[in-house]
Amino acid sequence: MIEKVITLDNISLLDFLGVGNKTIDTLSTAFPKSKIISRGNEIVIKGNTAEIIQIDDVLNTLINHYHKYGKVTEENVQHYIASEHEMLMPHFQQGPSEDVIIYGTKGNPIKPKTPNQQTLVDLVKNNDLVFALGPAGTGKTYISVALAVRALKNKVVKKIIITRPAVEAGENLGFLPGDLKEKIDPYLRPIYDSLNDMIPYEKLRYYMEREIIEIAPLAYMRGRTLHNAFILLDEAQNTTPMQMKMFLTRMGPDSKMIVTGDVSQIDLPSRQSSGLKEAIRILKNVKGIGFLELSEKDVIRHRLVRDIIDAYHKETIPGTTR
Repeated sequence: MIEKVITLDNISLLDFLGVGNKTIDTLSTAFPKSKIISRGNEIVIKGNTAEIIQIDDVLNTLINHYHKYGKVTEENVQHYIASEHEMLMPHFQQGPSEDVIIYGTKGNPIKPKTPNQQTLVDLVKNNDLVFALGPAGTGKTYISVALAVRALKNKVVKKIIITRPAVEAGENLGFLPGDLKEKIDPYLRPIYDSLNDMIPYEKLRYYMEREIIEIAPLAYMRGRTLHNAFILLDEAQNTTPMQMKMFLTRMGPDSKMIVTGDVSQIDLPSRQSSGLKEAIRILKNVKGIGFLELSEKDVIRHRLVRDIIDAYHKETIPGTTR
């Protein structure tokens, strides 16, 4: 059993907790496995990690509601509890491409939008290792992150690990300001953006503080065995063959891996071969590994992006065919 304390700053306890701490009573009824105590301007939650995350999310939503409207009613509490339970339900059912993977933080459905994106969902269901290739904007990373978040919420895995090689794309990493984390974070920004769409801020922070969700450079994977986890390697075209082999052999029991990349956007030095291209060649006939190639037809950004990708494909671009 673990404990979390939430402090109610600049909040009228009567307007927030209600007469006789009705808010606490309602939460306790909805989450019977946890102990919720009001102590002055603090709320103490004791229970298991999964339920504490849910209660914390509801309470932070209620705090935001209070600061906006100045009062919390029992109906508000019931509504936000129902919303939390609804978000955690396994909405996704296999079938047509309109099926929802998860619901985002604003209640928006996150689902495959093209046949190839649906194929990616199906491949991940049926394989423990999947390679998803294609140009930027095809949704390969976004769908992969959504599948990882769904697996975590449905308790299929205990953690999510997302990694990228920190390869300089025309900029010198050593001259960027800040410590190592500050230098690396810009490379991981698209991952943070995807997670922010899918997990409320406070819950995401809770997950990351406890390393339930881990986002790290590829070099940090060396020497580890990643078990009971959903693991995503993004921008895999910028791995070396040795790095790719190192990553793939980290897979432990009860884990799934998705490797995403775009072989037309390799930022490695000109004499360095891509680990992604080598892995595809070596592993293409291994049973239990899924391969998918998305195209400009799967691009879901601005309509011009598809035309830009198509135009570039018609040209020979130095440094993109390694």
